[in-house]
Order: sequence, then structure tokens, then C-alpha cells
Amino acid sequence: MDFDSLRTDRDDVVRDGAAFEAYRAPGDLIDSDHPTIQAYAARVAGEGSDRDRALRLYYAVRDDLRYDPYNTPMKREAYRASTTLAAGHGYCVNKAGLMAAVCRAAGIPARVGYADVRNHMTTQRLSELMGSDTFYYHGYTEVWLDGRWVKATPAFNRELTEKFGLKPLDWDGVSDSIYHPFDLSGRRHMEYLAYRGVFADIPFDEIRDAFRAYYPRMTRQQETMPLGGDFAAEAEASG
Repeated sequence: MDFDSLRTDRDDVVRDGAAFEAYRAPGDLIDSDHPTIQAYAARVAGEGSDRDRALRLYYAVRDDLRYDPYNTPMKREAYRASTTLAAGHGYCVNKAGLMAAVCRAAGIPARVGYADVRNHMTTQRLSELMGSDTFYYHGYTEVWLDGRWVKATPAFNRELTEKFGLKPLDWDGVSDSIYHPFDLSGRRHMEYLAYRGVFADIPFDEIRDAFRAYYPRMTRQQETMPLGGDFAAEAEASG
């Protein structure tokens, strides 16, 4: 497949043809009906408006789960929301899937979207492993609040942003929460290049095949075993 042909400047292309009700229902990987997802959502979301509850869920997913781009095997099960919650870590794709799952478990429609972003501040090890400073299929969540879709990106936990000297990705449920273009010192950070569409469930097969094309070395390792490493420690050392 020519994955470059799937890039678009629009952020609202529904690639899987899903109807709105699909954003309320459990999926294979966004398994919002799983008992642990249900229990977590009930404990964290609490009472109040959809926005209030979505905000609690966002900050919990952002900070309760450590951002780790190394230790998610390229296997379908590893991208399931309940697996990510149990692991206690993930990266943008599976953390966004977890955010969608807990929102749905709380009765709030949610879906996942993808973009290509250039990371101007990645660690040396990750850059060498990927062979690129472009993060293809960066994952984020879209949450249906007050009759419209609002982006939420619960990727970098607060501890990591502090070590990197980055602005934390806060969210108010009104404006989009997307990566900041600059860090706290004014250095270039994230640059959005293109979008890949929105989906009712994580398009695992497409992401796996795209990563095989874009990141062959990294994906070969991820398909055979979990990758070791401590991204937070590397971030601190490289700062």
C-alpha cells in the first residue's frame, strides 16, 4: 500500500465509514465494555457534566500511565485498551485508545485520530531506532462534547514533560489539546505535517503495515519482543 497517499490536510476524514453510534460502542481494541475499563472509568469520572467527567478521565490517562515508546509490542493484544491500562504505560497510539475507551465506558462518545508530526526534540536512541524524526500515525483522541468533536492528546505524562522542559498538554474540554510547537525555552518541539483520518477503533493492521514501511528496524524488534529502555531516563539525560 502507498501509505503516503493516505495523508491529508483535513482532520475530519472518517476513514472507516463509521456511524456516530460506533463512537459509543465497544470495539475490539477500544474495549470499553471490559470490566477493568468500566471500573476505572466509574472510579475516575465521578459526577457532573460530560465535560467535567471527560477532564478527569483525560488527566488520569495522561498522568497515571507513563509515556513509553519502547515497550509496546507490535501485536494486536498490546494495543487493546484494557491491556494498556493493566501495563501502566503506553505511547500516543494506545494511550489515545485507552482515553476513547474510558470515555465510552462513562457514556461519552469518543473516537481516535492520527496525524504525522515532526518531533524536533526526540531522544537520540529513539531517533536512531526509528530512522526518522517524523512520528507517523501519531495518535490522539476526539471526544464529543457540547455537540462537537474536541481533540485530546493524553500522551506525555506530567513527570516526563517536566524532565523534557516541555509545556504539559493541559485540556479544558473546549479547545483542542494538541502537541505544542515550542518548549518552555522557545525551542521547536512538534510540527504537524498531515492527518491520517479518524476511526471508531484503532486501525491496528494499517498502523502495523505503515510502521513496517516507515520504521522497518524498530518494527522488526517490536514484532519479536518487547523493547527495553526507560524513555523518561533518556529524556532527563539528554536534557
